[in-house]
Parts: sequence; structure tokens; C-alpha cells
Amino acid sequence: MTTMVPAEQRLVPDQAPTPAPESAPERSFRAARGAVAATDLPIAGLVPLSSVDWPGKLVATVFVQGCPWRCTYCHNTGLLDCRAPGTRMFDDVLQLLERRRGLLDGVIFSGGEATRHPALPAAIAAVRAAGFDVGLHTGGGFPKRLAEIAPQLSWVGFDVKGQPADYPSVVGVPEIMGQRAWLALEALLDARRTPTVEARMTVYPGSHTRATILECARRALDLGVDAFALQEARTADGSRPYRPENADPDWDFDELAADVQALADTRIIIRAAKD
Repeated sequence: MTTMVPAEQRLVPDQAPTPAPESAPERSFRAARGAVAATDLPIAGLVPLSSVDWPGKLVATVFVQGCPWRCTYCHNTGLLDCRAPGTRMFDDVLQLLERRRGLLDGVIFSGGEATRHPALPAAIAAVRAAGFDVGLHTGGGFPKRLAEIAPQLSWVGFDVKGQPADYPSVVGVPEIMGQRAWLALEALLDARRTPTVEARMTVYPGSHTRATILECARRALDLGVDAFALQEARTADGSRPYRPENADPDWDFDELAADVQALADTRIIIRAAKD
């Protein structure tokens, strides 16, 4: 998942004492028996208050362990290992919500890739039962689970990695996964209860051609997303724009942003790394 501030600044645990988490084998054993519950969700970080993860909302952000993709600009590399156990208990989330009732608007599930976990639907149901709205950050790699939870979501930040042919170089997965991701976005927008959807695309010198970026923006807007955000990749510490070795010195994010903005002014969001 792309993030708007670096992991080092965001994966700050709430200060409530935490019991020892259940081991990965124990969770796997219970999942094999069909007893998947919210407590099975491997939580790697809990930010008690965020104003950037869901535009216009104050939320708690739950970072879920594990991601099958390897984005070049990933800030949360500590969350990539799909075999690693969580470090927080789901009860920590519920206790935080109770303490901050009246302050928080909702909860964002981020990652990693939260939709890869069978326990995510139960976790979402528990948050909604507590009286809070639920949002999600996702790359769309697990379309069936995304379709399952779509009616329970109020907002989705959907990471568009490029056209399907770009996914091997940008994300490290086969092109067919890019096709699945776009189908997942289409299905999300066709859901019985469609959440507000912001498609976002993170770019840096050499990541995509101008034509590809414009085509992705047009395609997402044509599918019916509420907004399309063009994001300039940041370095891991968030201090400056990300520039890979041998980056084109003439690459200009502002020029690219102006081209995207011209597509649909009121539905375009620009997030420059220098802002």
C-alpha cells in the first residue's frame, strides 16, 4: 500500500498494555477449522489518531501484517512478510475505540494488504458494531474478499499501480494480477452498496510513461471513481521526493500533475512530495 507519511512516523502503537499475541501456527490451526474471528487478524501497528488516511475524517489506522506485492517505493517494508505474526491484539482496537468515542469518525484498515486475511470481514463487522465507520486501503489483489466486504465500507483508497502490463516492474507480480486489480476496482464500483472510492496512483521518475499515467486516470474516472489522486513518491523518511538511481533529471511532477488535472478538474487530487 502507498502511504502519505512514512512508516516510521505512523506505526506508533497506542500506549495501552498488550497481552502476548497468538502465534501464527495457532491462528492457522483455528482458521483451518473454520473458526476465523476478528482476533485472528495479524495487526502490526495501530495509530490512535490520523487525519491523513481518510480525507476529511479523524480515524484510527490499523496496519495489517503481510503483503504479496513488492512496490518499489513501499514505506512499510516491515509489514511485507506474510508469515510474520501480529504484534497487537484486536481487543486493543476495540478498547481504543471505546476510549475515543466521540473523537474518532472511524477506522481505516491498511497494510500490508488487509484483504488477504480471512479475518478481515469479522474485524470490520466488529468495528461497525461498535458504532464506527470503516475505510480501507487496498491494491485490489484479492477481488473476492473485496467484493465481500464492499457493502460494509464507507470509503476506499484504491491503489492503481499502472496498466496491467506495468505490474511486473512496479509491483513484482505477473500481469494477470494487474488485470485482477482493475477488475476488482470495477466490481467495487458496481457493488450493491458502493463506498466512496478514491483511486490513487503513486509515481516517480521512470515508474510510468506520461501516456500510461493519463490512461490510468481516464480509465479510473470512466469507471466512476469519486476522485483520482496523483501522488509523488516520497523517500522512506518522508523528507523529500523519491528518486531512484539514474533518474531522469528533467522529470517534472508539476508538469505531469497539470496534465492529469486537466482531465477532470473537480475529481483530481494532486499530492506532491514537497507539500
